[in-house]
Amino acid sequence: MKAPDDPFQRFAALVEAAKAAYPEDWNGMTLATVGPDGRPSSRVVLLKSFDPRGFVFYTNYRSRKGRDLLARPYAALSFWWPKLEQQVRIEGRAEKVDDAEADAYFASRPRGSQIGAWASHQSELLASREELEARVAELERLYEGRPIPRPPHWSGFRVVPDRIEFWKSRASRLHDREVYRRASDKDAWELERLNP
Repeated sequence: MKAPDDPFQRFAALVEAAKAAYPEDWNGMTLATVGPDGRPSSRVVLLKSFDPRGFVFYTNYRSRKGRDLLARPYAALSFWWPKLEQQVRIEGRAEKVDDAEADAYFASRPRGSQIGAWASHQSELLASREELEARVAELERLYEGRPIPRPPHWSGFRVVPDRIEFWKSRASRLHDREVYRRASDKDAWELERLNP
């Protein structure tokens, strides 16, 4: 069967299969960034949306990943769905989502998560759990009975891909690897097959 010309169409079909196999956590993805010392750092974050513009996740811009991406705006993402025996690897430029998009997503979050976005000084040293819980309690009093605004340092990144690889497990480790590449987001995708 011929692979689709559009990797987003292909990714969307794979996501539907992943949602059926992993209804609670189909959107967990590894995000890799590069720090000021040139060393890579990775962690699992949640994909919140995707479309032909790219793949969106949210974070505190003051966190380690936020600082990494603001200084060096390139990222790698990977999805691994063992039940499907498939993974997807994505590389590209990271750009901030606009305020309206971030505001809409923040408003959709549970109230506790909204408070948490203010309370957590993400990636900074924390003297004790009690210190964090005291900040949460203070913010709950401050915003009692009122909507919680999005913190100015909390927003999203969109990874605009220039490379998307689809990997499918095969016998004898002779896996299928097909990669879509483009020079820029204005260019058409080219599809190539790689050795496993």
